[in-house]
Amino acid sequence: MFWRIVACLSLTLISDLRADAPPPVATFSIVAVDPDTGEIGVAVQSKIVGVGSIVPFAKAGVGAVATQSYANVGYGPLGLLALDSGLTPDKTLNLLTRDDPLRESRQVGIIAADGTSANFTGKECHSWAGGKIGKNYAVQGNILAGPEVIDAMATAFENTSGVLAERLIAALRAGQKAGGDKRGRQSAALLIVRDGWGYGGLNDRYRDIRVDEHETPIKELERVYRKHLELFPRPDSPEN
Repeated sequence: MFWRIVACLSLTLISDLRADAPPPVATFSIVAVDPDTGEIGVAVQSKIVGVGSIVPFAKAGVGAVATQSYANVGYGPLGLLALDSGLTPDKTLNLLTRDDPLRESRQVGIIAADGTSANFTGKECHSWAGGKIGKNYAVQGNILAGPEVIDAMATAFENTSGVLAERLIAALRAGQKAGGDKRGRQSAALLIVRDGWGYGGLNDRYRDIRVDEHETPIKELERVYRKHLELFPRPDSPEN
């Protein structure tokens, strides 16, 4: 029954193709989990306005999805549904892309709550495009200066200590320093979910910070994150 439902939903999500396709979300992103805290997150920067409204999706206890390039935003909710049903990230990727007529223009990174991850870069994504998976993370990007951007992000995430949000921001900083998006920079976003740690303890959106248009979006994202941290410090329990 699940496969029947998902197959129908998948076809619905990918069949609504427009001739006036939106611009590609030239982007570098990271999806990751912190196995010690259970936090799951996505961080992204792009040369497009409001990338936070397009790329990141996450659900506490389930996983995260980053959908970019000629992004199919349906990949977000459908990917989380598939993960929640027990599919692995690899099987979820196959489900999302197999019947999509624009699959070769898509790029997507997926991570499950257990830290397993996968990513996909279509052959028609603008160069340089690619990704890398590692322990508890996946990084991916398109229209980049080169593979060194992805390598720098992975290294920064692996070697940075601290909470998940700070490790994700460190990965973005490293990617930008290595050359970032060839077209420039414009927006960035950070999404961290954890069960019961949202506002008032009533949802899972622990950190949901967006810089929709800025000359230095990663720097601004970090500044706003620090302000958010002052107002909403890490509590000892969800009730605090």
